[in-house]
Amino acid sequence: MPKVKPHRTSPSLDMTPMVDLAFLLVTFFMLTTKFAPEESVVVDTPSSISELKLPENNVITLTIDKNKRVFFGVDAKQTKVQALQRVGAKYGVNFTAAQAKEFGDLPNFGIPINKLGSYLDMSKEDRKQINKSAEGVPTDSLNNQLIDWVLESRRANQSIFHKPTYIAIKGDGDADVPTVQKVIKILQERDINRFNLITDMENKPVAAQ
Repeated sequence: MPKVKPHRTSPSLDMTPMVDLAFLLVTFFMLTTKFAPEESVVVDTPSSISELKLPENNVITLTIDKNKRVFFGVDAKQTKVQALQRVGAKYGVNFTAAQAKEFGDLPNFGIPINKLGSYLDMSKEDRKQINKSAEGVPTDSLNNQLIDWVLESRRANQSIFHKPTYIAIKGDGDADVPTVQKVIKILQERDINRFNLITDMENKPVAAQ
């Protein structure tokens, strides 16, 4: 009597749960990702082989472009707003609540404080045009607003988050060396001797075999 061969079926895998999971992950990352705001000035940083990473929070960034201009930025919104009030009080400049809110959203700026109010009242497109010809934050010995922003931001950050701030200098590869040295000297005159230099990662040289 011949044997009855069972009908063979090829195995199948239901991909529906995997597809659902993929879409859930994509949706999650889309909703939680924060895009970096556009900075007031774009610089092309020099490269190095340093692997030291800049801290993600509590960072003051001093940006120096190739036109010898210095731009100031702080990452924490609360720190920025409180620093604005502190520096404004020192120079006798008042800011409205709307201007303070706009300032909290700025990644950085290169405007003297007496012009900052009108700058904050502008649209984003108008600010882009101003940034092209902005003179930068004053660093002169008789009008050194840069160090005031640094000191007041450090105090504000300490009072809000009870954490120290890190200072990073972000210079363009074609930046004027004396300008960079001047910024470093301004910091050192206030006993600020620890800061990071932001660079692009470069491949380490390979030793010859």
